[in-house]
Amino acid sequence: MIYLDSAATSFLKPPQVAEAVCLSFEHIGNAGRGAHMPTLNASRLLYNTREKLAQLFHAEAPACIAFASNATQALNTAINGLIGPEDHVITTVCEHNSVLRPLFRKEKNGTQLSIVPADEKGNISPELLSACLRSNTRAIVMHHASNITGNVTDLAKIADIAHTAGALLIVDAAQTAGSIPIDVQRMGIDVLCFTGHKGLMGPQGTGGIYVRKDLQIPSFLVGGSGVHSFDREHPSDMPTALEAGTANGHGIAGLEAALDFILETGVEAIHQRETELMQRFIQGIRDIPALTFYGDMDAEVRAPIVTLNLGDADAAEVSDILWEEHEICVRAGAHCAPLMHRHFGTEQQGAVRFSFSYWNTEKEIDCAVQAIREIAADYEETIHA
Repeated sequence: MIYLDSAATSFLKPPQVAEAVCLSFEHIGNAGRGAHMPTLNASRLLYNTREKLAQLFHAEAPACIAFASNATQALNTAINGLIGPEDHVITTVCEHNSVLRPLFRKEKNGTQLSIVPADEKGNISPELLSACLRSNTRAIVMHHASNITGNVTDLAKIADIAHTAGALLIVDAAQTAGSIPIDVQRMGIDVLCFTGHKGLMGPQGTGGIYVRKDLQIPSFLVGGSGVHSFDREHPSDMPTALEAGTANGHGIAGLEAALDFILETGVEAIHQRETELMQRFIQGIRDIPALTFYGDMDAEVRAPIVTLNLGDADAAEVSDILWEEHEICVRAGAHCAPLMHRHFGTEQQGAVRFSFSYWNTEKEIDCAVQAIREIAADYEETIHA
């Protein structure tokens, strides 16, 4: 089997991730719920992982990082906590439903929403974003990289636009955390929402949110925190403010092991390796006449994603052939990004997405190239029959 669906989840992970999850069942209790060894082990685990995430993202302090189940929960926390019914928000057609659906819900309750269009390659113009600013603009909410095109946003430039107008920059980093270097302070990011199971190579059900040190987000969930149990209100200090109930300690154990690998290897090295594999794939199929790419394939920096279609062939059918005849795992369909598909005119056809991992090999890429070339040849024969 060849796994080329890492934008959906990192099936390929460092071996120490599974080992850490298994070991955690022997060592950790419930963090903050006592002073015995198992609960202290859990508390140390959470702190150490928080510290490593802060190091990875260049956060001001570990307390700026709160855990969440995934990027979706983190984005809901940020959007619901920071945006009110009198506010104006700017987003783009490139966004995942994890951004769009919370914003559409806010719009129904009075929030004003501007959606910036993309160009023919799926790029967003900073000038168009700037032109949407209003006196009541509360935030720009957008991706670091599109889960369809792989196009990467110049967040530092967007942050300047937002901050000049007194607005926040809330970033969906689901496709870049662990795969492309992120420095929240240098890039001017106010809120960064990330998942643990993609580029961070951790278990599913892990992720989190970075919140700028002097910014406060009201608690999205309230309940048990292990501290201030007699208070009627949930604690307001980070990271407890955005964490309620028992943490996914066993998943976070795996995430910490993955972070150890990423920090030791270096995000820059991981990004370079994934880019090399992606470019090998692109160059191997670029001359196929019936192929359509979605995204800026010539951009200097890209997420390791290549999305394409073969003529008017149904994307799901191409995906099925890749699996059934070549045992290659890819993702076909709408990828939870409806406005992007509407922009490209692929609402009915869908699109086939290949996404690459540090752990893929050149041999696997060459097999995928050969498979696409064979499917394309069969397609040409069919339409000319």
